[in-house]
Amino acid sequence: MSTDSKKKDVTDEDVENQIRNIFNQNKIDDLKKFLNKRACLNRTNHVLIYLFHIIQSAGVLTTTIAAGYNMKELVWIGVGMNILASLINVFEKTNDSMSKRILKDIQSIKTGTYVDEGSIIDVDVKNHDNKSSQNKSEGNPIGNQSATESEAGDTETLLPNKSATLKKLVKGPLISDTAVPNLDNNQKNIPK
Repeated sequence: MSTDSKKKDVTDEDVENQIRNIFNQNKIDDLKKFLNKRACLNRTNHVLIYLFHIIQSAGVLTTTIAAGYNMKELVWIGVGMNILASLINVFEKTNDSMSKRILKDIQSIKTGTYVDEGSIIDVDVKNHDNKSSQNKSEGNPIGNQSATESEAGDTETLLPNKSATLKKLVKGPLISDTAVPNLDNNQKNIPK
């Protein structure tokens, strides 16, 4: 048999099985990678937590002793140690949030809802997808563009969705929502 006849014997079912196997292997590889990352983050966080408490306690003790004996230089060393401890705490919190995100990915692999290459920051993609499908149905060629490409010509329609998303992230009003005087009217009244 020639290689051409072997290629023709491949059915749609074989192609679907190969695709399914590739995706399943990718999920297994991602699961192993996530478990290793999570274990590494957990080990690192244990060290960071102990280091934070040791440095913070040493900073407080140094600052207290230095203030009691009126040693100004030593006070600043204690303050520096407390700043370092705060920085270590920030790293620990960042690692913790990354670990939680990885745990969500592990759980989604387990339930079968995993989407490969998920973003770290959850973005409201639903509004952009609706806009893209609407543009495609209207025959508009910009439906295939990314959000940054389509923003240049269509900022008025995208800004309300972005403002709503930003309000959810900030959990409060945006600066653009506050009363800002119209600079054009004020500039007209300025004498030249």
